[in-house]
Amino acid sequence: MKLNELTDNQGARHRKIRVGRGIGSGKGKTGGRGVKGQKSREGVSINGFEGGQMPLHMRIPKRGFNNIFAKDYAEVNLGAIQKAIDSGKLTATDLTQAELNAAGLTRGGKDGVRLLGKGELKAKLNFTVAGASKGAIEAVQKAGGTVTIPEIVPAAEKAKAKYRVVQKTRAADKEAKKAAAKA
Repeated sequence: MKLNELTDNQGARHRKIRVGRGIGSGKGKTGGRGVKGQKSREGVSINGFEGGQMPLHMRIPKRGFNNIFAKDYAEVNLGAIQKAIDSGKLTATDLTQAELNAAGLTRGGKDGVRLLGKGELKAKLNFTVAGASKGAIEAVQKAGGTVTIPEIVPAAEKAKAKYRVVQKTRAADKEAKKAAAKA
């Protein structure tokens, strides 16, 4: 066999069907789309459309509730932390979300890490986390460590405080205008 004799296997390459190229092609005129109507036109996306009737996804009853204010915590068990210490993945004694992420124990958790009490902890560790269960706090203290949960002011409280300040300044502005009008 020579380089100039190399070819594809039989049936490996298929010619693209050129639709709308005359009746002799078998795919002429309507181009395989049938006859007239909305679906024969280009740019039509009518999945779920039922001819003006209320679509199925809108007719069926809805269930459940998606809380948009729910906190997103990355949860980690004490047993997993002890396992990481035993395997050498964790060496630090003061643990925060950054150290737990680096060790591969947590992922995500935009609102922080929550410590859970499943498993046994033998090492003396100091945690700074967004939350912890009662059992986890007791287990860490029993091993000689501490759990620090920083006080975080909720966004709603910040918004209320900002609103109060704006209301006070508006009231002060109104009184100043009244005083200026009288003078």
